[in-house]
Amino acid sequence: MSDKNEIIRSAAAQVAENYRKSDILMYGDALRLPSRTAVIEIIRDFQKILFPAYYGDRDLLKVMPEGEEGARRAEKVCEAMMERLPHIQELLLKDLTANYNGDPAASSRQEIILSYPGMFAIFIYRIAHELYLEKVPMIPRIMTEYAHSQTGIDINPGATIGEYFSIDHGTGVVVGETTVIGDRVQLYQGVTLGAMSPAGMHHSAETPARRHPKVGSDVTIYAGATLLGGATEVGDNVVIGGNAFLTESVESDTKVSIKKPEMTFRVKGGRF
Repeated sequence: MSDKNEIIRSAAAQVAENYRKSDILMYGDALRLPSRTAVIEIIRDFQKILFPAYYGDRDLLKVMPEGEEGARRAEKVCEAMMERLPHIQELLLKDLTANYNGDPAASSRQEIILSYPGMFAIFIYRIAHELYLEKVPMIPRIMTEYAHSQTGIDINPGATIGEYFSIDHGTGVVVGETTVIGDRVQLYQGVTLGAMSPAGMHHSAETPARRHPKVGSDVTIYAGATLLGGATEVGDNVVIGGNAFLTESVESDTKVSIKKPEMTFRVKGGRF
C-alpha cells in the first residue's frame, strides 16, 4: 500500500507542478489552482472509474474480481496509469497550445478547454491510448466511442499521435487504429485516415500490421481529404488540400491539391 500511495503522491505533485508552470488554465482571479489533496482525490476517482470492480463499490456493482491474478493485473495497470498521468497532462497542454495557435477564432485557451469538440476528443484519446498500450480490454474503445458520439470525431485508441496535435471544427474526422501521426499536425473537418481493405486483416496478430496511413510532422490536412492504406506515407512539411484522395505516398515539402473544378453560372431566365 505504501508503494501505491507514493506513486499517487508523486503523480499528484507532478500534475500540480505542471499547473504551476503554465498560466493557460488561469481565468483571471476566479480560478484557483487545485490543492494537492484535490489532485489526489481526482486520481483516486480515476481509479474507481477505470476499475470499479477493484476500487469502487463492489456491492453496488455486484462484480467480483476474477481471482487474485485479476486483482493484481488491475492494480498494476492503475499504478502504471498513475505514473503516466503527468506525461498525459503535458501532452494535453501541448495539444491545447496547438489548438489555440491554429485557430484565430479562439478568444482564449479557456474557450478551447470548455467548448471545442476537437480538444475534448483529443483529451479522451490521450487517456484511452495509454490504457490501450496497457492492453486493457474494452474500456479504451468505449471511451473513444463516447467521444465519437459527443463530437463526431472518431479516433481509435490504438492510433499513435505525436505532440501538438490539433483538430479544427472536427466533425467527421476519422483516425484509424494503426495510424501514425507525427508532431504538429493539424486536421480539419471530414478528414479520413483509413484502411483500404480491412477484410482478412483482423486482430489475430499481437501487433496488428499497419492498415492506415503514416503522417509525418508539420503537416496540415484540409477539410474532406481522404488518405487510405498502410502503404500511404506522408512526409514532413506537407500540406494536403481539401477533398484530396490519396492512396500513394507524398514526399516531404510537398503541397497536394486537386484541380479547381470548372464552375458554370446561369442568370435566371438565361442560358449557360
